[in-house]
Amino acid sequence: MPTPSTMPKPSSSAEPAAPDAPDASLAPVEPYSHRGLTYPFGRTGPQPGELVELAEGIGWTRSPVPGSLGHINLWILEDGDGVALVDSGLDIPPAREAWEALFVGPLAGRTVTRIICTHFHPDHLGLAGWLCERFAVRLWMTRGEWLFARMLTTDIRDRPPAEALAYWRGAGWDEERIATEAGKGWGRFAAMVSPVPVSLVRLQDGETVRIGGRDWRIVTGCGHSPEHACLVDEAGKLMIAGDQVLPRITSNVSLSLSEPEGDPLGDWLGSIAKLKTLPDDLLVLPSHGEPFTGLHARLDALAAGHAGRLDALAERLAEPARAVDCFATLFGRKIDDGSFGLATGEAMAHLRHLEVTGRVARDVCDGVYWYRRV
Repeated sequence: MPTPSTMPKPSSSAEPAAPDAPDASLAPVEPYSHRGLTYPFGRTGPQPGELVELAEGIGWTRSPVPGSLGHINLWILEDGDGVALVDSGLDIPPAREAWEALFVGPLAGRTVTRIICTHFHPDHLGLAGWLCERFAVRLWMTRGEWLFARMLTTDIRDRPPAEALAYWRGAGWDEERIATEAGKGWGRFAAMVSPVPVSLVRLQDGETVRIGGRDWRIVTGCGHSPEHACLVDEAGKLMIAGDQVLPRITSNVSLSLSEPEGDPLGDWLGSIAKLKTLPDDLLVLPSHGEPFTGLHARLDALAAGHAGRLDALAERLAEPARAVDCFATLFGRKIDDGSFGLATGEAMAHLRHLEVTGRVARDVCDGVYWYRRV
């Protein structure tokens, strides 16, 4: 694993120029290659509270996340006399403790200049409000992500809305499961994030943001979230990818309750094609897993994976089926209660894409959606 270190403080003279490429000598490990990807810093990473320098002015730390993910990667960017923080971690005590360890350790005495969030999901946005308030700085993110977060944190009810019950019933949930889920109330998103700032600095697709000695181009994608922002420094051959490109797992793409007639999987596949226009030699900094090269190979694998699942699903629908009947075809394993909701959203997204592209038809019987191959 790269040796944890504090990031160098810039001198009072001109800011250092961005290097042409990340300096692999900073990582005293053997690069690891697998399935067309190379991990120049190996397959491990820093512990919470540690900071690893990946390239000049680019720091890598991790924040704990419960469950199988285990962590989210956070990026610390030199920004003049201070540092900009990219993503924030969940609003949970261990994640706050990880930040406190950084502020008394590798980042002791450093000024925080801004908080940048790639998208609204709680492991990315959760502590952004807390950090913004603590350092009296602005939140930087796309308008679509910020608005979605603001909406979710204000929509808190004792019972789910009627549209949610209809969504679950349409997917094929039985009445017992619907009642159990309804009994949990509505608006749990707000419990996972600190108060979202009421104002922001808007990131827009195609614009360039100067951070320290680097120019980062904003490249947005959608499908996993409404307006996900990636930051690309083509001169330095770096890409902060968020959840838009992950090295080993596939980002969840779910049919949203807020847009039940949308096509998020179509949006996701379109975003993959968009990202294929980026240079293939970027060092990709993902939110989960380790930094890697091989962007195009990974994008091709993601597209092929969804294409294969869509074909298998269309074959399965020679006999009419509900979303819950398609879990084995899509995931190849039993779905437990903890992941039932995510699996439902993912299945609905794939079925909706097949419907939009004319490969299946949807029939409604007593509020339940039945899909059949055309």
